[in-house]
Amino acid sequence: MNQDLTQGRITRTMLLFALPMIAGNLLQQTYNVADTLIVGQFLGADALAAVGSAYTLMTFLTSVLLGLCMGSGVLFSICQGQGDAGRLRACTATSFLLIGSAAAVLNLTVFLALDPILRFLNAPASVYPLMREYLWIVFWGIGAAFLSNFCASLLRAVGNSTAPLLFLAVSAVGNILLDLLFVLVFRQGVRGAALATALSQWVSGVGLLLYTLRRSPELRPSRQDFRWNPGDVREIVRLSSLTCLQQSVMNFGILLVQGRVNSFGPAVMAAFAAAVKIDSFAYMPVQDFGNAFSTFIAQNFGARKQDRIRQGIRSAACCSLAFCAAISAGVFVFARPLMRLFVRAEETEILAIGVGYLRIEGSFYAAIGGLFLLYGLYRAVSRPGMSVVLTVISLGTRVVLAYALSAIPAVGVTGIWVSVPIGWALADAVGVLYYRKHRQRLLGTTEP
Repeated sequence: MNQDLTQGRITRTMLLFALPMIAGNLLQQTYNVADTLIVGQFLGADALAAVGSAYTLMTFLTSVLLGLCMGSGVLFSICQGQGDAGRLRACTATSFLLIGSAAAVLNLTVFLALDPILRFLNAPASVYPLMREYLWIVFWGIGAAFLSNFCASLLRAVGNSTAPLLFLAVSAVGNILLDLLFVLVFRQGVRGAALATALSQWVSGVGLLLYTLRRSPELRPSRQDFRWNPGDVREIVRLSSLTCLQQSVMNFGILLVQGRVNSFGPAVMAAFAAAVKIDSFAYMPVQDFGNAFSTFIAQNFGARKQDRIRQGIRSAACCSLAFCAAISAGVFVFARPLMRLFVRAEETEILAIGVGYLRIEGSFYAAIGGLFLLYGLYRAVSRPGMSVVLTVISLGTRVVLAYALSAIPAVGVTGIWVSVPIGWALADAVGVLYYRKHRQRLLGTTEP
C-alpha cells in the first residue's frame, strides 16, 4: 500500500515508513553474512578472508547501481509529492533504460577486469584463487541487483516500503538454505557460497519486478512514456549521476582501505571481514532511516511543505541519536560474543583484532547516523552534489589517515580503525554548518 508522507504525525509517519526498509536491508545483509558465517565456521580463515574481501568489492560495484536508483528515486518522490502521475511514469521509463544500460556495461567491465582488480586489492597468494572463484560467480548477480534496487526505489518513492521487504525476506531465507546445501551437503566450498548468493539475488530482483508490473499498474509506463524528454533526462542524469558518485566514492574509499587491510595479512583480513559484517548490521537501521527520511523530505519538498520539512529534520535527528546511543552500548559490551559468531574460539588473534575494531567503531555510531541524515536531506532537496562533498570529506579523511597512521609501528592496524570516526565527525560538522548557513535557500523559503 502506498503511503502519503505529506500527511499525518511526522515521527510516527517516518518510523512506520522506515521500519520495512530497515527490516528489508537487515535481511539483505544476510546474503553475505550467511556466506561469512558458514564459510568462517566450516571452511577456515583463508576462505573467510576471501569471501570478506570479495564482499567489499561487490559492495562497491553494486553501490554504483544503488546510487543511480536512489537518485532517480528522489525524482520519483518529488513527482509523487506534486501529484504528477504522467511525469512519474515517463521518468520511470527513462530511468529504467538509462540505469539498465549502465548495469550491462558495468557487468561486462568487471568480468573483463577481474584479475587486475584482484591485484589492485593486494590479495595474498593463499586467498587469491578463492576470491577469484567467488567473484566470478557472484558477478552474475549484478543484473539482479539492478532490478531489485530499481523496483525498490520506485515503490518506496510512492510510499510502499513493504513489498521490497517481503521479497528480500524470501530471498534471504533461500540464501541461507542454499548456503547450507551447497557448502555443507554438496561440499562446493566458496563456489557454493557464491552460487547461493547469486541465485537468491535473482529471486529478489525478478520477483520484485513482476510484483511492480502486476500490482502497481499506475506506475507501469506505456509505449508513449518511452519518449526522449530532454528536461527529464537532464534531471535524471543530474540526480542519479551525483548520487551514484556519492555512493561510489564512499565505497571506493572503503575499497582502498580494504587494500591497506589486506597488506597486514590473512589474520587481519579475516578479523576485518567478520567485524565489518557486525558493523554493517549495527548501523544499517539508521542508514535505512536516513533513506526513509530522504523520501519524506522529497515528497514534502515537492508539495512545498517547508514547515513539515523543518519539523521532520528535528524529529529524525532525535530518533537517530537515541538509536545510535543504544546500539553503540550494545556493540561495545558484546563485541567478543558477536565476533564468536563468525570466528572459531581457537582463532584468538583474529578475535582480538576484531574486538578492537568493534569497540572503536561502535563508540561513534551517532556520527555515522548524523551523516546518513545529511546525505538524505541534501538528496531530497535536489542538492546531491553536497552529499558528494560530504562523502569525499569523510572517506578522504579515512583513507589518508588509515594509510598514514597504520604506517607508524606503534599504532599499526589500529590506525585504520580510528581513522573512520574522525572522518565521520569532520563530514558531520561541514554538513551541519552548510545547512545552518543556507537553510532558507535549500528549503525554498524566506522564513527564518
